[in-house]
Formats: sequence, structure tokens, C-alpha cells
Amino acid sequence: MVDIAHQAAVNPASAKHAAASRARVPLTAIEPGQWRALAQRAIEPNGYYLPGWELAVSATARSRTDASALPACDGSRLIGLMPVISLWRAWKIPLPALVSAHPYGTLCSPLIDREAPIEAATRLLQQARAAGAHALVLNDVALDGAAMTALNQVLNRDGLKPRLLSSYIRASLDATQDSETLLRDALGTKKLKELRRQRHRLEEHGAVAFDVARSPDEIRPALETFLQLEASGWKGKRGTALVQHAGDATFIRRAVPALAETAQCEIITLRAGATPVAAGIVLRHQDRAFFFKLGIDERFARYSPGVQLTLELTRRLCADPAIASADSTASPDHPMINPIWRGRFAIGDVLIPLRRNDPIVALVHAALAAHGIAYAAARRAVRLLRK
Repeated sequence: MVDIAHQAAVNPASAKHAAASRARVPLTAIEPGQWRALAQRAIEPNGYYLPGWELAVSATARSRTDASALPACDGSRLIGLMPVISLWRAWKIPLPALVSAHPYGTLCSPLIDREAPIEAATRLLQQARAAGAHALVLNDVALDGAAMTALNQVLNRDGLKPRLLSSYIRASLDATQDSETLLRDALGTKKLKELRRQRHRLEEHGAVAFDVARSPDEIRPALETFLQLEASGWKGKRGTALVQHAGDATFIRRAVPALAETAQCEIITLRAGATPVAAGIVLRHQDRAFFFKLGIDERFARYSPGVQLTLELTRRLCADPAIASADSTASPDHPMINPIWRGRFAIGDVLIPLRRNDPIVALVHAALAAHGIAYAAARRAVRLLRK
């Protein structure tokens, strides 16, 4: 075993590098059983940080993120986990900061042990410092979620103040309600009547049925159906469908069966006779569901297949005693899900300083602001070109 004190005296730079390498480790270095146990005890669910999902991300070539992990341990017990990449990897900004990693998925709330939330949050921040970071950038975290609350308590105790970089409101479902009451209140009787009429018209193409695939054997063919539907629509025309990129396809074909092994993923498919019309991938973590993606056959667009599937998913989630809520994981003002799922919660990007009065944090903040302005301008230019 290396004598760290002797190494530090002889070669301080080498000792510092060795300490950093222990603070930030490859995702594959996290023992899967410990990771799964932490996920079960997590203070806040996050289906995108389950081991089956995140390890599939790290194994795909297209992600190109070199994601690693900040682990927090209490002895041999894993009590916190935060997948991260460097600020350079994220946005080509050459400053010492780490960014939450999420090539697939739109939630980066870290896994924090509900039995020791303050200790876990403290140690995660300590690991980031030991890895050489002066700041953490948490993208797409639930601002009022339990994980961010624990981090804020530690920051307040240490005299550090996080900076909110951006935020938006996202749709969610309160699955403890009666589904029919919820849908009637959300859409109104007139809209629901029109959707029932469309469903009856869809039956002209064959008996309408909803299939739910849960076991690995069921979910593999259901996934291929989903991938074909997604590629047949506007995502395929834009070249953004999962199956159109080898890395994306490899990722999803690993992640979905892996989560199905632990009953944490299902695929719901709407069929008219033998024809699949819409399909959606849903992750499950603790008492929360995550509506990851939806694919539809646009030849049936007049029957609102995406809405029909979402109505059925809503009924199934509300009838499931294991599920209390569902995250739409959708963009703000999503035209399909927002009118149906009327719950809302705040998602944001947060800059966390790791040292007091650190001028580097101000540099990171300024660089992120400049990057955000350039990104927004590029998006506006793309929209104008499309018009």
C-alpha cells in the first residue's frame, strides 16, 4: 500500500493527483449492489441515476462524456453518488469545475441516503473539492426536491451560497388522485368526448388495445417496436431518433432490459388490431414514474395516438398503489403533456461554490453566462432558418 504522507512529502503533485483519482472514480468502480442499495434508500427518486441506466450510458461510444462518479461513503457503505463530467467536457470551458452528467434523461438530482442526508451531502461536496473542483454545476435538478434541500443545508452551514443559473416549470402527475376526476378536471368533458370519438374511429383499423411489457423477455420486442415508431415520425426526419445513431441504439438496448430485470422499466404500446400506433418508455424508481420518451405512427395522427396512450398511462399510474407521482421529464410548455398532467415543479441549473470567496467561481459563472447567451442566440437563429 502506498504511504500517502510519504508520497506527499516526496512528490506533492503526485500525491494530489492520487487523492483526486480516489475522489472521482469511474462509474464502473461503484459496486453495483451498493449502488442499488443506495438507490432504494435515496431521499429523492431519480430513474436516470439508477445503475442499469447510468452504466448503459457510460458504455456507449456516442455519449463521449467520460462520465465518472463522486462517491460518498460512510465506512464501507455508499451513502451518496453524483455522476459528473468536467466543465471542459461539458462546454469546452477550461476552468476547474465539475458538471452533473446526463447524456440521456432530464433529471440530475444526486442520490443521497435518506438515513444520513446531511452527512452524504457533506461528503459529496468534500469529494468534489478533493477532485480539484472549485465549483459544481448541477443541471436539471429539482429545485425544491429533497436532494437539493440537503445540499442547501450543508452549503448554508458552511457559509456558501448557490447561484441559480436558470429554471423552468415542468409537468408532473399526482398519481394518488382518481384518474377520471383528474382527467375531467384537466381536459374538460368536451375534450374527453372528442378523444373518445377519435378512439372509436381508430377501432375502424382494428380492436384498440394497450399492452404493457415489463419482463426482459417482453420488453425487448416492445423496445424494437418503440424504436421503429420513433424513427417513423418527426424525430426520424430530423435525424434525432435513438435508432438512427449506433451509440444511442446500443445504450437504449442495454438500459431498458437492465432496468426491466429490477422491475424499473416498462413499455406501454397502443395497437389498432396488429398495428402498433404509439409506444412510450416509462422508468420507475421508488414511488415515482418517469415518462422518458414517446413514439407514434404519424399515419394515425388524426386519432391523437400520443394523447390516447398518455390517457391510458395516466389511468394505469393512478391505479398503481406503488406509484405516487410521475415526472413528465418534458420541456417547459410541452403541448401534449402539459394540458393532461397539471401538476408542476421547478427544475433548474445551479452553480455551487466549493470554497468561500473564491474568484474562480465568479469566472465559472461568467463563462457559463456567456455560453448561455451564445446558445440562446444559436437556437433563435435555427428557429428563424426553419421559418
